[in-house]
Formats: sequence, structure tokens, C-alpha cells
Amino acid sequence: MVTDPDGGELAATLRRIERAAGTLATASVARMDETLPWFRTLPADQRSWVMLVAQAGVRSLVTWLRQGGAADSTQELSDDVFAAAPRALARSISLQQTVALIKVTIDVVEEQVPDLAAPGEEQLLREVVLQFSREIAFSAARAYARAAESRGAWDARLQALLVDALLRGDSPDELASRAAALGWGDAPPVAVAVGRSPGGEVAAVLHTVYRAARRIGVEIIGGVHGDRLVIVLGGASNPLAATEKLLAGFGAGPVVVGPAVPSLDEATDSARAALAGFRAAP
Repeated sequence: MVTDPDGGELAATLRRIERAAGTLATASVARMDETLPWFRTLPADQRSWVMLVAQAGVRSLVTWLRQGGAADSTQELSDDVFAAAPRALARSISLQQTVALIKVTIDVVEEQVPDLAAPGEEQLLREVVLQFSREIAFSAARAYARAAESRGAWDARLQALLVDALLRGDSPDELASRAAALGWGDAPPVAVAVGRSPGGEVAAVLHTVYRAARRIGVEIIGGVHGDRLVIVLGGASNPLAATEKLLAGFGAGPVVVGPAVPSLDEATDSARAALAGFRAAP
């Protein structure tokens, strides 16, 4: 749809957009501040990251136009937009909020079409902006999906380390630091359950158990240790009854629940008892 910027469609418009790139980004962030109450509450560093993303978005639009609007370059360029900000931004701003930021930026650009477009190119510019904004939205979804995958993998490693620490009997401080990194609330009582792992991908195994735990409203941390699935339960008034509702996540064989303890600091005793019972159960 877009041809060579030196002589084809949108050539004059492209030069105008390049000159206005900084102004567009600044105006977009100002509009976000006016229309999005949650944006005004963001820390200064996160607001500056959003500014970087807005500037990168305008630059990517210009680059995309220079490349003639080639479909095979759109994903790479739109991904570059979110590469301008740290991954921490994805943990601070939800996907829904990111879509709202994109919408504000696109609205600002569309409002400036009469000034940005050369005579006769207004409608074409609107179509180009609409097409590019769609790709930016897809890129946002990809960025959040990658962040979720990375966070999920990191959480799985932390959980495995916490389970190992419990089974080794590490110090309470070590357990507390690992649990805090996972957002563990340490709701009493705490108990450890040990059973056979059903096998397969660890992430899939833990997902099944976590989904069941959410349904019954208990807090858990889980890990696969060899062929065993070890679950730390928190906030279940009756840990044995709660574990019965999680049995679908375990493999065949006995599941043993250790005694309830007041907090994670003392969960090593529950883990040792559960492991001893699991070994003796056959």
C-alpha cells in the first residue's frame, strides 16, 4: 500500500511525521495523563518508560512507512516498540492498561492527520495508522505472553528451590526469603503433602494442582522432586480434607499429609513427617 518514500504514496506525509515524531509522543503521554487516572499514579520511572514506548512507536511507524509498509517487517518493528522498555513494565501495567495506552496514542495521531498528511493523503494515512495500530496491539499481546512465560518459568524454579530447601531442612530465613519471592502469604495452618507425580511437564503438573487449589481457596506452593510431587498448603483449616480435593493432580499411589504447623518456618517438620509416611506407605 505504501511505496518508495522518495517518490511514491505518502512521501510528503512521511517527512511531516518524521518532523513531528517527538511532538506526537509528548502529546500522547500528556493525553494519557489527562484521560487515564491510573496512569497519573504511576511512579516517575514507569511514566518515563511509557514515554520511551510512545517514541519508539512513532519511530517504528516512520520506519515501516519507509520500508513500504511491508507485511513481513511489521512484526519485527512492532516488537521493537516494546523492547524500548524494561520487562518490569509488563509486571507493573496490565495488558488491558497497555491496550488503553495504545488507543490513546492512536487517537492522538488520528487527530493530527489533517496536519500530518499532505493534501490528498489524509485517508491513506488513516488507513496506514489503523493497520499499524493493529500490529502494535498484537505485539503487546506477544510481549505479555513472553513475560508470562518467563515469569512462570522463574516461579517454577523458585518453587522447586523452596521444596528442596524444605526437604533439606534449611533455615527458616532461607525458606522465608524464597517464599516471599513467590508472594506466599503464610496463612496458617501450613502442612506439606507428598505423593507420586503424574509425570509429564512440570509446569502442566503444577498448573493442575494450582487450578484445583484456587477452586477451594487455599494457598499452595508445589514442586516436583524426582518422581514425587510435594505440595505446601497454607490457609486450609483441615489440610487433609483440602489435599483430598487436590488428588487429581497427583499420580497413582498414596498421598501423605504431614502434621499442620503454625507457619512456613516450621514446615520442615511437616515435610519430614510426610516424606517418612510416603516411604512407609507401600
